[in-house]
Amino acid sequence: MGQLDGLLVLDLSRVLAGPLTGQMLADLGARVIKVEQPGTGDESRSYGPPFFEHGQAHESAFFLSANRSKQSVTIDFSTPEGQSIVRRLAEKADVLIENFRVGTLARYGLGYEQLKVINPRLVYCSLTGFGQDGPSHQRPGYDAIFQAMGGLMSSIGHPDGAPGGGPLRTGLSITDVFTSLYADVAIVSALYARDARGGTGEHIDMALLDATVATMSHYAQHYLVAGQQPPRRGNGGNGGVPSQAFQCSDNLVMLTVGNDAQFGRFAKALGHPQWLQDARFATGVARIRHRDVLTPLIEKVFLGKPAQYWLDVLLAADIPVGLVQDMAQVFADPQVRHRGMEQTLPHACGAPVRLVANPIRFREQPLAPGTAPPLLGQHTDEVLARELGLDATEIARLRKQGVI
Repeated sequence: MGQLDGLLVLDLSRVLAGPLTGQMLADLGARVIKVEQPGTGDESRSYGPPFFEHGQAHESAFFLSANRSKQSVTIDFSTPEGQSIVRRLAEKADVLIENFRVGTLARYGLGYEQLKVINPRLVYCSLTGFGQDGPSHQRPGYDAIFQAMGGLMSSIGHPDGAPGGGPLRTGLSITDVFTSLYADVAIVSALYARDARGGTGEHIDMALLDATVATMSHYAQHYLVAGQQPPRRGNGGNGGVPSQAFQCSDNLVMLTVGNDAQFGRFAKALGHPQWLQDARFATGVARIRHRDVLTPLIEKVFLGKPAQYWLDVLLAADIPVGLVQDMAQVFADPQVRHRGMEQTLPHACGAPVRLVANPIRFREQPLAPGTAPPLLGQHTDEVLARELGLDATEIARLRKQGVI
């Protein structure tokens, strides 16, 4: 039994932000039915290579990342009978997640206004690029577009004029990831308002552009207070100094010296206690103002020894520091392994699949291990029989007609 045990979620979303939203609810114990198009399914199933391949399984790593612990049902809701099946499922559901372009589901009789008539308690979460209204609400978009438009790219990268300078996007689709987390908070909040306060359902309007702007957080607030864009500093930050990656003789280390006491230990650990007597480096404000003087001095010191040497020295001085690790090093890291951030689950194809684990840790009621992402349509018969009472003959007819 999970924290959200008893909740029924209908996940009509595809690709990443919507599926990640549903996956979090599934991890927390909700029963999540993923509705997919017969024959093709969620288009992210084909977003590869690489693919997990064994027996019937040919699933992209991308798809596997966002569809843990769900049941897959194939329904063509462009057909009248398919629409009827989805409506009957929505009538029983607590939550519906969708990320179609604004107005698409309403054309099939599956919009919020239509479904709340048959299920006033339904929490309906729409994830779109630009939101349900506004001058851009019908524009298409993917993650990288919102990194660009929401200010994230302008904050990442080396300064203009430096080698490789200019705005950069993140390697992963981070806008999809944090939008899904905002959406999960909104869904759980709407469910609480519905159940604890005797309310009804809700339509949640999540826009990737909005979420990107909000996630800019103190960078956005810097602009609102000072009227200035925080400068890009590559692997350096705009706060305390030093706070950046330093090249050692063999690799990079990332460190953050967050206050004057830490800087005192840091200077001594590097063998330069005289920095503490230099007025330019004596306080956090002074170090920020003189970063262009201090940083080259630190860089020169780090180049003299390998990264592991400096890691050991700085950890002994209680300085926040870490190696810059690739994914192989991440999953070999003793702390990552201890925390169980890689999990292996049995897959319907008969082979185990390695997955990234959910990071949430509850002491009193730990998360269940969950199930591997489903094959396309793996649970169609089971769900239609259990939820709608359809018998084998009716299910066979629907499949023959291409409805499921």
